[in-house]
Amino acid sequence: MNRFLQLYRWLYELLGPQEWWPADGPFEVMVGAVLTQQTKWQNVEKAISNLKERNLLSPEEIVAVDENELAECIRPTGFYRQKAARLKDFARFLCEVGFDALEKENTLSLRNMLLDVKGVGPETADSILLYGLERPVFVIDAYTKRMLSCMNIKGTYDELQ
Repeated sequence: MNRFLQLYRWLYELLGPQEWWPADGPFEVMVGAVLTQQTKWQNVEKAISNLKERNLLSPEEIVAVDENELAECIRPTGFYRQKAARLKDFARFLCEVGFDALEKENTLSLRNMLLDVKGVGPETADSILLYGLERPVFVIDAYTKRMLSCMNIKGTYDELQ
């Protein structure tokens, strides 16, 4: 078994789930992962609250809602028109594939499926995998890059991962 996976499992058994990504379920985590691109988490929380107030926190509801209404809900995140379109694309993907099918896919195939959705890049896909679907992947974020850079380790997202 991979040493990193062993370490992950050991830490998980020792510390348990850390639950530091606040959400009321996997889909909310996924929405947060899409919305947190280029914005502060506080703004994502406001947007998610807006979505909850309007009962728009399911893939089916996001697909059905008018894109302008969706954009207004997520306005606090910035780039709200672009993110509304991307969130709709992501919700369509989930409606077409279904949660059950996602859970049956192996992690690499699932990651590739997520990367095929417009607006889902490596960090977002890995955040969805780790925090939304509890898959053992390493998310390379700005903090990770900074830490590795201090150790004189540089590379692309995939190389660092």
